[in-house]
Amino acid sequence: MALDILVLYGSYRRGRLGIRLADYLIRGFEGLGHKAELVDAKAIDLPMLDLRYSDYPAGEAPAAMAQLAERLSAADAFVFVAGEYNRGMQPGLKDMVDHYLKEFDRRPAAIASYSMGRFAGVNSHADWTVTLSAMGMAVIPERLSVGQIGQTLDEQARPQGEGGAALDRGFAGFADTLIWWAQAAKAQR
Repeated sequence: MALDILVLYGSYRRGRLGIRLADYLIRGFEGLGHKAELVDAKAIDLPMLDLRYSDYPAGEAPAAMAQLAERLSAADAFVFVAGEYNRGMQPGLKDMVDHYLKEFDRRPAAIASYSMGRFAGVNSHADWTVTLSAMGMAVIPERLSVGQIGQTLDEQARPQGEGGAALDRGFAGFADTLIWWAQAAKAQR
């Protein structure tokens, strides 16, 4: 059963290295026969959270917000590409996610964390696990964490060196678990 998987990314920084991980994940899920699509917070450019999508009267939400709500509601699973800023969450991704709630409910989520350093975004991963669980999502237990992102994935999002080999090894179990949960949740819906 082919799945519709959204890969959510939220860096607004110049020289965004995490987009390499998002591209790697999209290619990986597509290679397994699933539809995978990038949702880039910077490209969507929602305003800083004032009103959530559900706070607007029907038909009055900004067009980009309404279109994303429809896309989120149609997805079978989500992968959060979670960079770590100052030992915490990326503000761009968090702000985009906070505009929605029911669109994520009862869906599986996977977290792929990264950082420039060796710790691979583990603090961000922990923060996102709590947040996504509180939003009603089933967060898979497998971690996909990429340290030294600039050396692990090249400009074309191809794995390189020891870090790239570790990423390839970790992706198989990560993808398998997300796919299992997504198929189970889809069958329930």
